[in-house]
Amino acid sequence: MGPAGWPVANSQSRRSRPVQKSTSQSGLRRAQVGARQRLSPDVRRRQIAEAAKALLLEQGYLPVPMEALAARAGVSKGSVYGYFPSQEALFNAGLAGEMQALGEAGLETAAAAVGLTEAAVAAAALYLRHVALHGPAIHYILRDSSMAGRLDPSATSLRDRMMRRFARRARRELRLPPAEATAAAAMIAAIPEEMGRLAWQGVLTLERAEELDARMVTSAITALRPARSDALDQTSPA
Repeated sequence: MGPAGWPVANSQSRRSRPVQKSTSQSGLRRAQVGARQRLSPDVRRRQIAEAAKALLLEQGYLPVPMEALAARAGVSKGSVYGYFPSQEALFNAGLAGEMQALGEAGLETAAAAVGLTEAAVAAAALYLRHVALHGPAIHYILRDSSMAGRLDPSATSLRDRMMRRFARRARRELRLPPAEATAAAAMIAAIPEEMGRLAWQGVLTLERAEELDARMVTSAITALRPARSDALDQTSPA
């Protein structure tokens, strides 16, 4: 042996080199696995959620392949199921994260503007920007048939509050029957969703998408407004 345990270069050591190389590689793999295992549960959970969102945005529908998800997250399939027992649980968690980001960005504050048109335009602009920058994951999750009846109410609570608020204001300020007010809320919410998706895909610039969104939301509310009701938009929010 040479200094520091390095093998002396003789015929015996040369024959043993492949074994030494394999042992070294195995040790490296064990060290890499150990490093992965040292990540906190919160970090690992976030890695899996981010990988799931990336796959969802790539394919545009659910479910995502578990093998691809595990590979993207750098974990085993068993680890994925350890954090998320089903794809419904996984994407409900993802939806909750998207909604939390919208809430922190001030969506409810934007929707509380005095005039209905102003509130709708402000909230739509905020949602459009979120979709343009982060992708239409919310749309994919909410609209996918595999999530029908499986959405967690806590994950959709912000959306539900916003839709109810707009429908109430539409009933009062636009004098719409309840069913029509609910339909109007859904129709107007689809405008920033689509404009944001087009900006995210690069079909429109963000600036152009925002301009079209504001014009279309304003036009939709104007078209629904009853005659001689110009003063109605100045009332306080619900």
